[in-house]
Amino acid sequence: MSEREPTAPPVSRQPAPEHKSGATGLPIPALRGAGLEATYKWKILSVPVKTRAPQLTPFVRSDAVGAILAETLGHPDREASLAELGRRTGASGPVVHREVGRLVDNGVLRDRQEGRNRLVRANEEHPLFALMRDLIAATYGPVPVLRELFEDVDGVDRLLIYGSWAARRAGEAGLSPNDIDVLVVGDTPRRTLTKIASEAGDRIDMPVNITRLSTQEWDAVDASPFVSTLRSRPTVDVRSGVLDA
Repeated sequence: MSEREPTAPPVSRQPAPEHKSGATGLPIPALRGAGLEATYKWKILSVPVKTRAPQLTPFVRSDAVGAILAETLGHPDREASLAELGRRTGASGPVVHREVGRLVDNGVLRDRQEGRNRLVRANEEHPLFALMRDLIAATYGPVPVLRELFEDVDGVDRLLIYGSWAARRAGEAGLSPNDIDVLVVGDTPRRTLTKIASEAGDRIDMPVNITRLSTQEWDAVDASPFVSTLRSRPTVDVRSGVLDA
């Protein structure tokens, strides 16, 4: 009887392990083949976030740019530091630094270094300076204009813009505002407020309506319907440029 030939060991029929997909949607072997094995477990692929389009005008890239331009184009003879622009516009330091850099690169603003401060001003020699100045004055101009006019006025506890302008500034779609609604909380004489409203309207070429409330009316727990509605809608603090939406 011939000697029996050795047989091969039985082959396992277990199902192949399931390939998990990576952050790109490709299976892990494909990631390895693309040279991404070393970074796959540690790197989360960034997804671009769509920023809200400015509603005051479609001709600027963001509300931060509009606010920065309003602070500079309106007074081309003045310089401002990046920190000052941040305080006036309510924009963060990184945003101000980034947007000012773009505006300087495009020749809209000029800058110079003074010690540790970077000072910027409008470039009046830009061929579109007058057009940009007028556009920004009619859209983002109310905040710096009103801040300047109220700078030395007594009796102002709060100074807010509300209504359609504040709504557009908060990103609500709609027609361009045809007037500016301003709320003064305090005891400033109405005659003074009437004079300021007239001068502000002349400077931004748009009617300005100023309403005055006492501090007690604004802080009342049982607020009037007007105050309750105003509190529930967007407002912009004129002094800080901060939007409360």
